Amino acid sequence: MSYQRIKELPVYRQALSLRTMSREIASFVTHNKDLLTLAKSHSLRDHIADSLLTDAILIPQEIARAEGTSSVQIRQRCVHFIQVMTQNLNMYCRGLEHDGVREREYLDLLRSEVKHFRRSFKKWRKGLLE
Repeated sequence: MSYQRIKELPVYRQALSLRTMSREIASFVTHNKDLLTLAKSHSLRDHIADSLLTDAILIPQEIARAEGTSSVQIRQRCVHFIQVMTQNLNMYCRGLEHDGVREREYLDLLRSEVKHFRRSFKKWRKGLLE
């Protein structure tokens, strides 16, 4: 499948939206505003934000990978990986709350976006693995 066709998939567009929102939240909640160095930080919040950002970046990549292969095994691995990463996004929200992020409305927006993505993901997954 061409990249142009992948960009048109609702699940892919949702994944890009998740990625954008995660980047904005990571930038907002971190003490270290340089997102490229979050993993080197000694702050738990920065590590959670880095993980949030990493998983959100990987989701659209895995969708493109699954769409670009005819291998059922690779598609299944991609689907499983995406399921784990979306669960992780919710856990990162909880972790940020426990670390003292006061702006819960941003985390709730991300949770809502994850929920919306999961609906789209389930439809896509059904068609992909048939």
